[in-house]
Parts: sequence; C-alpha cells; structure tokens
Amino acid sequence: MKKYIFLILTGLSINTIHSQGISDAMRYSQDNLNGTARFRAMGGAFGALGGDLSSLNINPAGSAVFANNQFGVTLSNYNTKNNSNYFGAKTNESNNSFILNQAGGVLVFNNYHSKSNWKKISVAVNYENTNNYNNDIFSAGVNPTNSIDQYFLSYANTGNGGAPVPQELVTRKDGEYISSLYRYLGNTLPSFQYPELSGYSAQQAMMGFYGQGNIIDVADLNNPNSRYISLVPTGGNYYQENEIHTNGYNGKLSFNAATSYKDKLYIGINLNSHFTDYTRNTSFYEHNNNNTTANDQIDRAYFDNQLYTYGTGFSFQVGAIAKVTNQVRLGLAYESNTWYKLYDETTQKLVTVSGNNIGELPPAIVDPQIVNIYESYKLQTPGKWTASFAYVFGKTGLLSVDYAIKDYGNTKFKPTNDSFFRGVNNTMSDQLTNSSEVRIGAEYKIKLLSLRAGYRFEQSPYKNSSTIGDLNGYSGGLGYNFGSTKVDLAYSYAKRNSHQAFFSQGFTDGANINTKFNNVSLTMLFEL
Repeated sequence: MKKYIFLILTGLSINTIHSQGISDAMRYSQDNLNGTARFRAMGGAFGALGGDLSSLNINPAGSAVFANNQFGVTLSNYNTKNNSNYFGAKTNESNNSFILNQAGGVLVFNNYHSKSNWKKISVAVNYENTNNYNNDIFSAGVNPTNSIDQYFLSYANTGNGGAPVPQELVTRKDGEYISSLYRYLGNTLPSFQYPELSGYSAQQAMMGFYGQGNIIDVADLNNPNSRYISLVPTGGNYYQENEIHTNGYNGKLSFNAATSYKDKLYIGINLNSHFTDYTRNTSFYEHNNNNTTANDQIDRAYFDNQLYTYGTGFSFQVGAIAKVTNQVRLGLAYESNTWYKLYDETTQKLVTVSGNNIGELPPAIVDPQIVNIYESYKLQTPGKWTASFAYVFGKTGLLSVDYAIKDYGNTKFKPTNDSFFRGVNNTMSDQLTNSSEVRIGAEYKIKLLSLRAGYRFEQSPYKNSSTIGDLNGYSGGLGYNFGSTKVDLAYSYAKRNSHQAFFSQGFTDGANINTKFNNVSLTMLFEL
C-alpha cells in the first residue's frame, strides 16, 4: 500500500522533531569489541603492541610495527541472548547473525638510507563494524499500576509548550482521512498560530484521541483547551508485552599513516569516516479485564513503531608506541569526539479494541501509512584516552594491558543553544559520567601455533549503574602461521545488565535485561 512521505518543518525551533534522548545518543557513543580474531581473542589489548590491523583502532601508531605488507578479512558470527524480567515475569529472546566485520590492509615502505633515523613509513586502510545492531528483546508481564494511556496523555497534555494540545487539531473533520490529519499535524501545522506546539506531540495525541484510537478524550468538550483524560479502565493488573527488533550497523573506515624513529618510537594518525544504518521495530501489546460497566473502554491495544536512522560522521586519532627495552612497550593514544550528522524516519500504527459489560466492539485502526522524514541533526560523542603497557617474552609470548577512559557526560546533541537539545544535553551531563575500561591480553607461541586469551571490563557510563551496568568479557583463541598466510580463530563472551523503558515519556515502565554476547570470529591474513 502506498505510503506518503513528507518533511516535518522545524521552523524557528527544532522541537518539532520526535524526541531524541539519552538512549539514542548512547547507541552511537558505545562500541562493541570487534575486529580481527587475534584482536578479539586477546581482549583488544593492543595499544602498546600494534602489528594487527584492528590495533589501529586503539593506537594508530601500530601500523609502523608491521614488518611486511599485510591484508586481512574477518568473518564473525554474533549471538545475542536477552533474558528479560518485567514485574517478576521472565522471558528470553535471542538473535544470531553472520557479518563481514573487518577488512583492510597495510603497506610498509622501509627507508634504506642508513644515515636516517626514520626507518619506515606505513599507510593502511581498515574497515571495521564497530557496532552490530542485530538484536531481539521480548518482555512480558502484568503491570500492577500503569497503562499505555500514560504515553498518549503525556503528549496530549504537555505537547503545546506544556499546555494541552487544542482538541480542534486532533479531531477529524467529516470525511477526513486519518492520513490527511496525521500529515497536516506533522507537516503544515501553522507555527505562527501554535508556536509552542510540537508536531510529533500533536500526532501522538491525534492517534490516541477518541474517534481514532479511543485511548484518551478531552475532559470538557466545551473547553477548546481542555486537558485529556484516559479511556482505559482503572484497576491495574494490565498484561503487557513489548517486542524490540533491531538491525543495522555502525561502520568505521580508517585511513592511517605512521612512522618509526630508530625502531624505538612509533607515531601514527587515523582519519576516520563513520557511517551508520539502524532500524528499530517495536510492538507493544496490552490487555485488561477491568471494565464491568456499560461504558465503552479499552480492552486491548496494539501499538507499533518503527525508527530508521542513518548518517555519517568523522573523527581522528593520534598515538605513539615506545619500545623502552626489547621487552617493555608503552603506548598512549587519543581518539577525538565523533561528529555525526544523522537523519530519522518514523512510522506508526495503533489498533485498539473497546468493550463493555456486554462484549467487545469492532477494532479501531489508526494506520496513517505516513513516513515522517525529519531534518538532520548533529550528535557529538565523547573522545577517549588509552594508556597501554606490554611485556614481550622474546619470540615465545607476550602480556598486554590497556586502560581507557571516556567521559560520556560530554555527549551532546547540536545545536547546543536549541531549547530542546539544551534540556537533553543537561540531562546527559547529569546522568552520565566517566567510564573506565581495562583490557588484558596474553599470547603464547608453540612453534607455528599461537594460543591466546583475554579479559575485558568496562564501567557503566551511567552514574546510577542500573540503566546500563558494567560489562565483563572473556575471550580465547588460536592462530596458525602457514608462512605467507595466517589463520586465526577466536571466541569471546560478554555480559551486561540494563534497564530498558518501553517508551521515552509518559509510560516509562520497562524491563530489566540481562544480555549475553557470544561471538566467533575467523580471520584470514595474507603477507606480501
């Protein structure tokens, strides 16, 4: 069926777009530990080692450690299992996917002039899937207090600059299609008449309003600015289900250059191009048996939402590795903020069933078949410092440790002087904090066979440590050197707890999620 596509005008303020929040910012601020199989097997602790294509994402000086030209590609299997607890009811869901998560190469140009202290120059190009968004979460349980009506009431009663959305806007005229009204509220609503009104808020109020979704109604028909009331029966014990299906990726293409001074000091730089493609489909269901009167009230509700976000970004990295002795290596690297330019598209559908003490009525279907296409916005994710230490046991093995710190409180939507973004940025500054990360890796060689193990710990970016908890991860793997060809295999496991609200405002109840990440990676490397 045909969908209408339109642009929500921002006018003098950007508050007409749908509400970006902390969860949207965190999606692009956090990276998974991805890369080559050797990198993953050793917990990503490569800041003082280099010599691996994925080490460039930690410290760009690492490409100057390569002795020969090298090209590599990595395939990975991602398995994510989510255990949900919603008011004591436990459910689980999992997702399994295969992706090409790394591909790149490095060229090494040796300086054969014996009098020069600059021994080599290396250039590299490397692509990595820094975040795999393929995931499924299912939560279900009985909410003893709150209903989905709070979501629609929140937008309807505060969408007009803190005042109720005028009922004349959310009431369909005789013969008017839902799609026409939905489009009008989002696209052509005169800002001079309602300068404080959010088009997205008006759309939510319209969908839930009596005669459309039948979830809310005005308290006083004779008052054009009346507040809204719920048409969901009171009494609590609302059975609710929430499904979240996400897919997509966050990719990073790095252009690297590095040099070696006396084979003791390595210095490098990355220029990084970021690109993201993310889709989230959510389906919420609610049922109750509270209505025993002759008045029509909501028995069941189905609310579907889709968000599609895409865009590009830029960042840079600088770093150095010092070979203090033949055994001891030290590294220091800085990764700048990433500056994103993002675009959002949304679609919605609401189906409700009302009933009374006699029985149920036919379903009310609110399906505008409209794609909201929003103007671009900017997001600045925080930078990161990484300090590293490695000890090399000759040609038999090594031990490496990385310590990184990132201040998530510096995450910002832009322009920062916009009233809406200013509020979101202040909230992020209040709720987010510095997050430290420790990565430990070890490798032991038995002739042509390499055995590897790693550990990773990452602190919560939240001050409360409950919205997103600490991450613990373990990894292991092996590699075999065939000469000009190397094959590496790795397995990594990580777990993290989080609390995920079903909606961003009004109805903010959510489930406690225990997520377990399992990854198997295979890398093929070719030396020239």
